[in-house]
Order: sequence, then C-alpha cells, then structure tokens
Amino acid sequence: MGDDMTGAPVNDGNQGHTDGTDPGADLGIDTGQDPGTEHTARRDEAVQAAVEQGLLGPGAPIAALLDVTGVRESAAALRAAFDAVTAPGTPVLHAFAVKASPLVPVLRLLNEEGIGAEVASPGELALARAAGVRPERTVLDAPAKTPAELREALALGIAVNADNPQELERIDGLMRSATSRSPLGIRVNPQIGGGSIAALSTATATSKFGVALRDEGAREWVVRAFAERPWLTRLHAHTGSQGIPLSLLARGVEETYRLAEEINARLGRRQIDTLDIGGGLGVNFGSDATSPTYAQYAQLLKEAVPGLFDGRYGLVTEFGRSMLAKQGTVVARVEYAKSAGGRPIAITHAGVQVATRTVYAPQSWPLRIAAYDGKGRPKSGADVVQDVAGPACFAGDLLAEGQALPLLEQGDYAAALDTGAYYFAAHYAYNSLARPGIYGFVRDGAGGVSFATVREPQTVAEIVAESGGAHAAALTTLRAPGSR
Repeated sequence: MGDDMTGAPVNDGNQGHTDGTDPGADLGIDTGQDPGTEHTARRDEAVQAAVEQGLLGPGAPIAALLDVTGVRESAAALRAAFDAVTAPGTPVLHAFAVKASPLVPVLRLLNEEGIGAEVASPGELALARAAGVRPERTVLDAPAKTPAELREALALGIAVNADNPQELERIDGLMRSATSRSPLGIRVNPQIGGGSIAALSTATATSKFGVALRDEGAREWVVRAFAERPWLTRLHAHTGSQGIPLSLLARGVEETYRLAEEINARLGRRQIDTLDIGGGLGVNFGSDATSPTYAQYAQLLKEAVPGLFDGRYGLVTEFGRSMLAKQGTVVARVEYAKSAGGRPIAITHAGVQVATRTVYAPQSWPLRIAAYDGKGRPKSGADVVQDVAGPACFAGDLLAEGQALPLLEQGDYAAALDTGAYYFAAHYAYNSLARPGIYGFVRDGAGGVSFATVREPQTVAEIVAESGGAHAAALTTLRAPGSR
C-alpha cells in the first residue's frame, strides 16, 4: 500500500480509562497481550547504563530516556495495522501530532520510519521542516491560523484543514491571488459527545474545533462550501484523545465518512477524495502493555465503516500520544527521603516541570513509578505505600501519592513511566526549574546501551537569558514624564 499522499449531541455513556483499566473493554475487545517484557528490559538496562555513564547522578539529578527501538516498533505497528485493512494502492499518510513531542530528532526518526507531521503552529511547522519532513507529508490543523501562516502553508504545498467559515474566506482570498498545490479541506465537529477528560474531548456540543454539524444550518453550509469550491477535496474530524472510548472514536469516523458520501452524492461527483480521521487512540497507563493496539482500532474501523477502506478515499491519521508515551521515561534522583504523618516521602527532581498534567490533574493523569537503587538497578523489597514528590515549592507537586513500591531512599532513582509524549518535551518553568536532558538509547549489540543526545540539559545561564537577562535594566530606565 502506498503511504505517500499529495494530493443534538449524544454521549453513549462509555468513558475512557486513565486509571490503568483496559481502554478496549467497552467494546468487548480482548486486549490481553504480552506486558512488554522486552520493552521493560530495555528500560531497565537504559536506566542502569545512564547512571554508569554519568547521564544520571548527583550532578545530573534528572534525565529523560527515549527508547529508539520502541519508537521504530510503534511506527511499524501503525503502518502495518492500516496496511492490513486498506485496499491495495490506497494513499495513506500517517502524520504524527508534533505537539506530542516537539523535538526535531524525534520528528526526523519518525520521518525515517514513514511518518509525516501534523502541525498546529508556526513553531511546530518549523520543527517539522528542520527535521526534513516534506511539505506534502505535512498537515496544518491549527484553530487560529493567521493570514501569514495560511500564506506560507499554501506556498509550500502543505495540506490545510479550514476550521471555520471565516478561515475559509481567508483561504478564498489567497486562492484568488495565487495558485497552490496544497490539498484543502474543512474540519467538522460531529458533536457526538465526550469522554472522561473534558479538556481532550473535541466532539462535544460546544467544542472550539471545526464546524459544528448539528448547529442549525451548519451541515448545509458545509455542503454548499464544497459545491462552490471544486478545490476543496478533504474532510477532517477528530473526536478527541485520552479518555475517549474506542466506540466513540469509531463513531466520529463513521459520521465523517457519511458526510463525505452525502456531499459527493449531492454534488454528483467524487470531489472529496481524502478523509482525515485524526488520531486520539488512548494509552494504557496502568501497565507496560500496549492497549488498545493500532491493529485493534483499525479492525474496529473496518467493521464499523467498511467503505472507509475500499480504496475510494485516501486516508490521513494524526496519532501522537499513542506512538510515543510508552517509549519515554523520566528518571529522577531521590535527593532526600523523609516521612510526614507516618507516610514516607521521596523528594525527587521530577515534578510539575515535567509532569504538569499529572500534578494538576492526578485523577485524570496518574503515573506509575518504578524504583531503582543508586546504581540504577531495579529495586527489590516489599512494597511500601509512599509519596513521590517533585522539587517545586508547593504542596501539590507530587508525581504519585500513596503509591506502593519498594521504599525509595536517599540516592535512589524514581522513574516516571509512560512519559514519552506530552511530558518531558513540554516543559513548565515553575520555580525556574531547568529542562532536563533528553537521551535516546538503543542496545549496542555487545551487552551495553548506547545513548544519543536529543536535547541538552538546560543551563542556569540559559534560564537567565530566557528570563530577560539581556534587558535587566529595561524597567529601571523606563520613566514617565515628570517622574524622578
């Protein structure tokens, strides 16, 4: 199968699972599978090697590790899953959601594995271009695109999904003044309900994204927009990500497919030739198992929307978290071990700066913690209920509260698992805490582990520079007329 591509709300009552339960259970899907033995072994080897090689230690108390083999396996699994259900020759573009890991080396690795880029800002587009992702393998989906952003995308030939009528009017003006190779489409909101995390549910009645199809007159406007613009050839929808059950994801794709069929039938021609079905596959944070899998999701779509894969429509996917979450680990040294109220507390160097969502919304984003000793080896011993705290100066800065694991002691290491997406790459500069170094790793074939720097640890000098250090006197020299 080719993988280059040019060219009234209802909630069904199912909830997503972020607490370690099975995200596929709402469909009766058997998601039991190997709990990632090789994945776990590679991680353990990498933590020990990072300590031995000095990437972690008293002078480097926090580091993020990225399993390069795991990333390649994830990309291969995605491609294979859709290869298995699509008609031969169907153009398919798997575009990685750059926001999930805005790191140039990661984007280049994925590009090498046949994965393009879905971008939502000028910065993300610049990262994709720096990584070598070709324009025809890039999709722009931002909800607040400026005229300059649209002009750049159209000049480069990047696919653009218009979010609303006003944006489409801007594109009209640009199309009148220039020609473009960009595939163009409209993003719609099927308004079918949300999952267990409201902030990540993008197909609710009042979602800020896309044209709300069940609003009065909206569906007819979409049909008319395509009728008046033969250059509109794509339809895009995205139901949400973590916390969205598979049944709701499938329903969102089905609604989009039905709309495309309706538009093409009413126009009497196959004007819409590509469906962008977004991403959003949830991640099981409760164990090392990958659940649900891309293969399970693709098969579910095949059963629910068989026409999607018969070759009449090209496809675009936009997965992010599900590709990288399990490939990353934040490892932090235990600086102090103490107790309060009878509960042990490990004070580490990983907290809100790398796990912002977990710290502020722990019920939605719980993390598993793995314990390693001072040499980076998995720690044994009886499980003890304890808190794992971060370095920030507020009481809620906890990676885990009341989690049972071998007792962490001073000089040990606490590893926050499944943090390869939306964690260490999206830094939160609370207390001016430095961004950690990020290192990719592979087994070296001789019983060891090789590392490559993805991003250098941030220095104190860089923190000062980013905080206006070059303009230290700016406010003291700015005076109103007549002031002393």
